[in-house]
Amino acid sequence: MTPDDLRETSAALAGRALELPELARAGTVAAYVSVGSEPGTLALLDALRARGVRVMLPALLPDNDLDWGAYEGEGSLARVQHGGRMALFEPAGERLGPDAVTTAGAVLLPGLAVDARGMRLGRGGGSYDRVLARLERAGAHPALVVLLYESEVVGHVPAEPHDRPVDAVVTPSGVRRFRPAP
Repeated sequence: MTPDDLRETSAALAGRALELPELARAGTVAAYVSVGSEPGTLALLDALRARGVRVMLPALLPDNDLDWGAYEGEGSLARVQHGGRMALFEPAGERLGPDAVTTAGAVLLPGLAVDARGMRLGRGGGSYDRVLARLERAGAHPALVVLLYESEVVGHVPAEPHDRPVDAVVTPSGVRRFRPAP
């Protein structure tokens, strides 16, 4: 995709996501900053902040678990290289702890694909599997939303017993729900 394509796709994705009632009523959203060829998230993060939503972003810990920090705009991000892996953009400020995600009304999850059951295929590091397990242990039930391109919504992805379906997938062209909006 060209830089113009990426900007247009990011704007369309943000517009579709902002239409979700789950994001409209969430006081706190746990999200992430897209990297590489992932659908762009900065426009969405900024739009959520403009609505007065508290946006938390992950910081990768050495054991692949996630800590969280507040997003205060693009200037609050630090580019962090984790070993030989891809550099990530993480919140530069104070860390809130791994359990901070349990306060979110919605969690935006990255992924490589999602299938017709709502099962998400991640990158294989297990970071978001830990987040989902933490939410379950805490009895927290935020809306789980994955952000993808249309071509990444597929018929079937492999799933393991610990995997949990997401509530919806947002693509630049629309929303597909796997559970009704509450």
